[in-house]
Amino acid sequence: MPPIHRLPELLINQIAAGEVVERPASVLKELLENALDAGAKVIDVQLDAGGVRRILVSDDGRGIPRDELALALERHATSKISSLEDLERVGTMGFRGEALAAIAAIARTSITSRAEGANRAWKVDSALREPTPAALNRGTVVDVSDLYYSTPARRKFLRTDATEFAHCEEIFCRIALARPDVAMQLAHNKRVLHRLSMGEMRMRTATLIGDDFLEQAHEIRAEGAIRLTGFVSLPTYARNRRDAQYFFVNGRHVRDKLLSHAISQVYADILHNSRYPAFVLFLELDPAGVDVNVHPAKTEVRFRDSRGVHQFVFHTLSRALSGTAAGQAETRMAGRKIDPVTLPSSLPTSAGAAGQYPLPSEHLAAAPGRIAMDSASQAYFSFAAGAQPHPPAAFPAETNPAQNKFAIESATGANEDNPLGYALAQLHGAYILAQNAKGLTLIDMHAAHERILYEKLKTVLDGAPSVQRLLVPVIFSASPVEMATAESHAEILHKMGFETSAAGPRELAVRTAPVLLANAPLAELLHELLEELREYPASEVIVQRRNDLLATMACHGAVRANRQLTLPEMNALLREMEKTERAAQCNHGRPTWKQFTLADLDRLFLRGQ
Repeated sequence: MPPIHRLPELLINQIAAGEVVERPASVLKELLENALDAGAKVIDVQLDAGGVRRILVSDDGRGIPRDELALALERHATSKISSLEDLERVGTMGFRGEALAAIAAIARTSITSRAEGANRAWKVDSALREPTPAALNRGTVVDVSDLYYSTPARRKFLRTDATEFAHCEEIFCRIALARPDVAMQLAHNKRVLHRLSMGEMRMRTATLIGDDFLEQAHEIRAEGAIRLTGFVSLPTYARNRRDAQYFFVNGRHVRDKLLSHAISQVYADILHNSRYPAFVLFLELDPAGVDVNVHPAKTEVRFRDSRGVHQFVFHTLSRALSGTAAGQAETRMAGRKIDPVTLPSSLPTSAGAAGQYPLPSEHLAAAPGRIAMDSASQAYFSFAAGAQPHPPAAFPAETNPAQNKFAIESATGANEDNPLGYALAQLHGAYILAQNAKGLTLIDMHAAHERILYEKLKTVLDGAPSVQRLLVPVIFSASPVEMATAESHAEILHKMGFETSAAGPRELAVRTAPVLLANAPLAELLHELLEELREYPASEVIVQRRNDLLATMACHGAVRANRQLTLPEMNALLREMEKTERAAQCNHGRPTWKQFTLADLDRLFLRGQ
């Protein structure tokens, strides 16, 4: 082994560059953050060959004085912190003083800058390190070319120019989203691709993410000890990839497991597992409450009160997405103007270690006792409690004005308490046609009923469920494994409202069932429940998976296609939807209803043209 010795400064910087400069996008990120820290209001980015050949960033910030230019290329040289106290309250994007030194060690780098109040500009490059006079009106220009020229082996790991540019463009868009108050321009191979003027957050989001996202999103504005603003998509706007998920902490784009967990919990029972929500969210808190000195690329953070932040984000987004169908109907009719979500200045946090995630059960309201159903609910559940099928309800409203008074009231907008309207007919045994003040609503009755049952089951699970003793027990065939599972999990099944017992060597009898599921196919439902309980036998896991179990129960208990409903039953379903949270989507994230305005219908039939 050779003796211990000091490494040359250049080699030290090249080693550090391996962590800081992963690809051209890493260089662009560091230069843009420096421009923002300098107070720039206009930033121009020019790239050649995906940034491999050249990255040039110009800004109109405060600039760098002549005697500090050469020092800017030295390792651990920064103007942003000077003590441990500063490090613990970092309010700037950069602070380590490593980026420019690392970039200069592996690429030909020059900095031209004119400080505020200076009578001329100066230039320094990575080769000479001696400032020379230059021409520049104001601000700073950083020119990085020939990336990895001094470490050619690293260039072999780069992708095609198109791929590297795509990564650079993503970095540009992230920073542009975070700072709508800064005008920014991006050009690649002399072609301008983004020209963003100063504006407000909605305009910048629409430009970079798309108007279609804003049309399908709630605006978030939660004020308190910490602040959360931005936009979250409705489940119906879910995407196949995580390509429209942006979370910023104090203006810094981060990928944080705790924040991701909070958002996934919000969408847990309103979105398919293979689909992902879109969001642009900004969390602002005291810099002392978050540690950004965790990852070399500063993409990860650590919160001092991780549980409190998790709870705040979870509750804020849950409130925004848990509106009733009535509220969402009014929102859509009013052009999607969303009232901001406002939370108290502080949120109670549950006892537990920092970073411990809340179980879904912590957010379920306990409702001991039986369900109190009003007359509309009783009418609604009549078809789920043994009522016989009815003939098709497809007759005009005027034939029964007492049941369909809304046909007259909606024409004048008199009935505003029922935004989903009143039923006109049932279509192919699967959809309900209803008329409201704005036009026509089309409802998927199975999906809507499934969501209603699911929300009611969640409400009663922690209490004593309202059960119905079956006049004739339902007996069905069961495998030996299912027989053993039913016996070992009898207490859990009883808590859900099912009383089971052996009716033979390979037969199970169901003697009670929840009132909400009294007319469900109990044999099919119990088969699936027993399979779930067998796969996840630990009681702790069952508590965590309760929503999956309830979703299974709700799906089997929901009214099936081709079940003919009367007008009172259809109208009662609409009233239940208007009172039920998240009723705009079923348990799998599919929409339960759609509004067609008179203007939509006029365009369809070319009226007025």
